[in-house]
Amino acid sequence: MNSAGPANPGSDKAPVRVLVADDQAAVRDGLVTLLDLDPQITVVAEAADGKQALDAVAAADPDVALMDLHMPGMDGIEATAQITAHHPRTRVVVLTTYADDASIHGALQAGALGYLTKDSGREDIARAVIAAAAGQSVLDGEIQRRLVSAATAARPTPVPEAASPAPDNLTVREVEVLRLIAAGRSNAQIAAELYVSEATVKTHINHLFAKAGVRDRAQAVRYAYRNGLVG
Repeated sequence: MNSAGPANPGSDKAPVRVLVADDQAAVRDGLVTLLDLDPQITVVAEAADGKQALDAVAAADPDVALMDLHMPGMDGIEATAQITAHHPRTRVVVLTTYADDASIHGALQAGALGYLTKDSGREDIARAVIAAAAGQSVLDGEIQRRLVSAATAARPTPVPEAASPAPDNLTVREVEVLRLIAAGRSNAQIAAELYVSEATVKTHINHLFAKAGVRDRAQAVRYAYRNGLVG
């Protein structure tokens, strides 16, 4: 495990500081070794359960917590919720063997910014950690397809807004954009899905962020789940 030190040579940007939380020592050691191979990442703490993860976040202040879900004592979902509530600067990326709906929705509702399965490759895991540190939501390809399918299935036939008012006076189109953000879509993908320009998508995002009182996509995802706008 690297100690928190200066940025890698030739770069002015400090490496992303990561906590690895997994109850299996062999898996945890493997992840630490894997992440330390990337000069853009440094592992600053490890944890074997959710309570240890919460304590390590408080002590080490990592940029990202790479979190297993099913651990003894405090599980990864509860730890994610506690980190999100008390240490919001630390982004949580779930890395687990479980891809069932309850685990996915539980983690995202708790505030996880990313969700990967343990069959993800080294580059995918490193990319997710770096993206999360920048506030970007990263989802495993299969997870993203399932969420997009759920969001699409949940999208009702357009009806007058008065018949089913959205929270904070969001328009139908703003809700559509929010659902696609929650499904992990980029601005370009949302534009293609809705047959509008990226500039129009950015305008919708600015409006819905202002109405919902959120600052970034991570908060928008939590807002969407909290208000039942995605299943």
